[in-house]
Amino acid sequence: MLILTRKVGESIVIDDDIKVTILGVKGMQVRIGIDAPKDVQVHREEIFKRIQAGNPAPEKGDDQH
Repeated sequence: MLILTRKVGESIVIDDDIKVTILGVKGMQVRIGIDAPKDVQVHREEIFKRIQAGNPAPEKGDDQH
């Protein structure tokens, strides 16, 4: 696992076309923005695990890329 330190407003780039930006930090929560091509699926880990378990129905408030 690669571990990086970033400040609010700083980004990392993955494979030339995925950009992850730190938007804010409040206590133990970190807000991130992910800019990726439309054909790249982006999910929170708990949603991804639910999809893999065969239950893809999104809960209210779930966002997809």
